[in-house]
Amino acid sequence: MFTVKSSFEHEDQCRTGILLTNLGTPDAPTPKALKRYLKEFLWDPRVVEEPRWKWWLILNAVILNIRPSRSAKSYQSVWTDKGSPLMVHSLDQQAGLQKLLGESVGSEHVHVELAMRYGNPSIAAGLQALREKGCSRVLVFPLYPQYSASTTASTFDAVADEFKQWRRVPELRMISSYHDHPAYIDALATSVRKHWETHGRADRLLMSFHGIPQRYFDNGDPYPCMCSKTGRLLAEALELKEGEWFVAFQSRFGREKWITPYTDETLKTWAAEGIGRVDVICPGFSADCLETIEEISVENRDYFMEAGGKSFHYIPALNSDVTHIKALADILKPHLEGWGK
Repeated sequence: MFTVKSSFEHEDQCRTGILLTNLGTPDAPTPKALKRYLKEFLWDPRVVEEPRWKWWLILNAVILNIRPSRSAKSYQSVWTDKGSPLMVHSLDQQAGLQKLLGESVGSEHVHVELAMRYGNPSIAAGLQALREKGCSRVLVFPLYPQYSASTTASTFDAVADEFKQWRRVPELRMISSYHDHPAYIDALATSVRKHWETHGRADRLLMSFHGIPQRYFDNGDPYPCMCSKTGRLLAEALELKEGEWFVAFQSRFGREKWITPYTDETLKTWAAEGIGRVDVICPGFSADCLETIEEISVENRDYFMEAGGKSFHYIPALNSDVTHIKALADILKPHLEGWGK
């Protein structure tokens, strides 16, 4: 049976809904919540491209019996009174965009909902909320600046799966990437300059992106190319010379080769070579989360300092900074035009 809007009227006014999405977060920093979250995340065939029977055994017999407890401890170290950092920043981004777009387009015409690919609020819940607000047009905006099949395409899968249950499917658009959008690059550059004004400038700027297996790139995923372009454009905006900035990749998982260079190994090498101070920014993360707060500013900082580094500074993600919200609105606006009547 197909679902419909609870108070459907054929004369309903046409409205546009924006589904703002990100990866997701567990509901709590506990082993039980982490097991539920990791099971959903790691079972996605877009995330782990292995034969299902083989991966089912590894996931259920090994990973889900070991990793939830370890991950829970990491999440506990970054959890706030309001919840996970990713959720807190994402809600602020939603509110900021709703306010800004409401002022320019009209709050009665555009509605912004937040959804997570894994965990809560789910993509299904976000889409249903837009439907209840009368949105017959939906623009999906995954907050992944660089496209990857394991993130952006997975979001599309979840959206399509939900629409399979709907009687009336809305008009649909989706932003696949914004890795080279001028407003996004300008927001990144502004955040780096502000950091330099307060803390001074390091010997090198490392731009660390989440990694993907090398096999995914070899099979056609454009993600590393987009990361490289983002890095180059940011370096140009900051007027950095060759050798003053580098792109690297973090968050390896499993034993197979991932795209290189690796962030941790790069930092260790730099320290051993006598590079005393580094600044690290993560342009692929629209909001601070476990991978930036714990993995970069704690774990990788320790790698650098223990190898002989003198000073390590993590430049926070754009989060809900006003320049970021304006940039997101600038990226959105062209996609909100030309829907027709």
